[in-house]
Amino acid sequence: MRNVGVRDFGDGGRSPALADHGMVATSHPRASLAALDVLRRGGNAVDAALTAAALLAVIEPAMTGIGGDCFVLLADGSGPPKALNGSGGAPAAAQLDWYRERGIEALDPTTAHAVTIPGAVDAWCRLAADHGTLDLAEIFGPAIAAAEAGFRVAPRVGLDWVDATAKLAADPHAAAAFLVAGRAPAIGARHANPALGATLRRIARDGRAGFYEGPVAAEIAGRLKELGGLHDEADFARHTTQWCEPISIDYRGYQVFECPPNGQGIVALMILRTLEGYDLAALSDADRVHLLAEATKAAYGERDLLIGDPEHGPVDVARLLGEARGAAMRRRITLDRARPGSDWDVTEHKDTTYLAVVDRNGMAVSFINSLFQAFGSGIYVPGCGVMLHNRGLGFRTVAGHPNAIAPGKRPMHTIIPGMLMREGRAVMPFGVMGGHYQATGHAQLLINLLDLGHDPQRAIDAPRSFAYQEDLRVERRLGAEIGADLAARGHRLAWQKKPIGGGQAIWIDHAAGLLTGGSDSRKDGCALGY
Repeated sequence: MRNVGVRDFGDGGRSPALADHGMVATSHPRASLAALDVLRRGGNAVDAALTAAALLAVIEPAMTGIGGDCFVLLADGSGPPKALNGSGGAPAAAQLDWYRERGIEALDPTTAHAVTIPGAVDAWCRLAADHGTLDLAEIFGPAIAAAEAGFRVAPRVGLDWVDATAKLAADPHAAAAFLVAGRAPAIGARHANPALGATLRRIARDGRAGFYEGPVAAEIAGRLKELGGLHDEADFARHTTQWCEPISIDYRGYQVFECPPNGQGIVALMILRTLEGYDLAALSDADRVHLLAEATKAAYGERDLLIGDPEHGPVDVARLLGEARGAAMRRRITLDRARPGSDWDVTEHKDTTYLAVVDRNGMAVSFINSLFQAFGSGIYVPGCGVMLHNRGLGFRTVAGHPNAIAPGKRPMHTIIPGMLMREGRAVMPFGVMGGHYQATGHAQLLINLLDLGHDPQRAIDAPRSFAYQEDLRVERRLGAEIGADLAARGHRLAWQKKPIGGGQAIWIDHAAGLLTGGSDSRKDGCALGY
């Protein structure tokens, strides 16, 4: 049985959730409750995950939406988990020379050029058709109700909304839909998006065609073209979602699975491969933060040089995950001194929603959906109620770069679901939100669980750090004493006012028949089981 520690009840925080039959963990209590209702009615983990994802697309509008992308890992007991790549590609007219001839050296986050074809809806429909038991009308019911009747703005949702006010104000359609007299709605205020509700009804009736063909696709393509984009309706019609084989490594007697590139899940595995050579449990907190930072610098530096869409250029997964590379990285690391940071060529973002579900039959779903930056591109399509993401920021306009933009190519993605397995069975669907931090977050969560023996809630709530370019970002809860130790080793500390990321996880103890769930206190959500 996984150790469920007794926390200090006088020190705040929250206890892990415990259950026998099924459990959900999301970043919003309303989504957790809706998904749990599905499980209690007899729906499976896929039905529940899609119910939560659709609802979150309404009630967490800065983080996620049907104008975004998603990735899924599904373990159904039939062998290794299946990976679903729900990311979209660049339009067919997106030739690299077109951008270079116009002097576009980097894609602007609030222009149509940053918008790739949204992949979420097609992925949802594929997942429901292949592994769900309910029809889309029932799955989308809570989301449609929230969009049409309105929902109360939750505290963390409201905070993120305020931070995006300037972006929303820049698009008149977005301002009309998401601002009230030029301001974000107050926490606790009721907000609705009836146009989005109507589109969800259309998708529930027509499936993927309700989004990628007909009036919705026409309006989105028209809006993008109006803003200078290269998209047309045919780009939407030809979009497809791909099932693919996940990648994995062994770590502390478990198998850690991630989706393959074009996502950055491989980076989480690279970090773990480097750190497996240390007895992390025997080290101090400061030592572990230092080693995680050093492994992060090495892995992220390679990420931006080598990882892109494998359909447009090879990615040497075997070498990157091999022990030879891990050993080479360890030889570069010393415990007493920080190496220089990696000056990545990246656009920052911290905005995503992740959820985990386990049903009574042991099916486990690890699911992530995102608009990339807060409210994505800020381009809102009013007739269909769709806010468009800006995942195209993963592209470069540099010839020969693994992420050089090209027709149909998918950009490098930061959003990554994780799945822990042992002896062919799912042990834990897990995920950590936070933009580029996610790969480091996966490694940090698993270290807390597998090296330090924490339960999922304690592992998620532990203080976080992230070696971002030249800085070591640290949460205030890490403490001044550890901070001083790290600074003495040469780390340039950047104390964060807002927390780093968020996360969810559900541990499956097959022997005890016990589910133990954690949901990040940095967000509004919770884990619920029955």
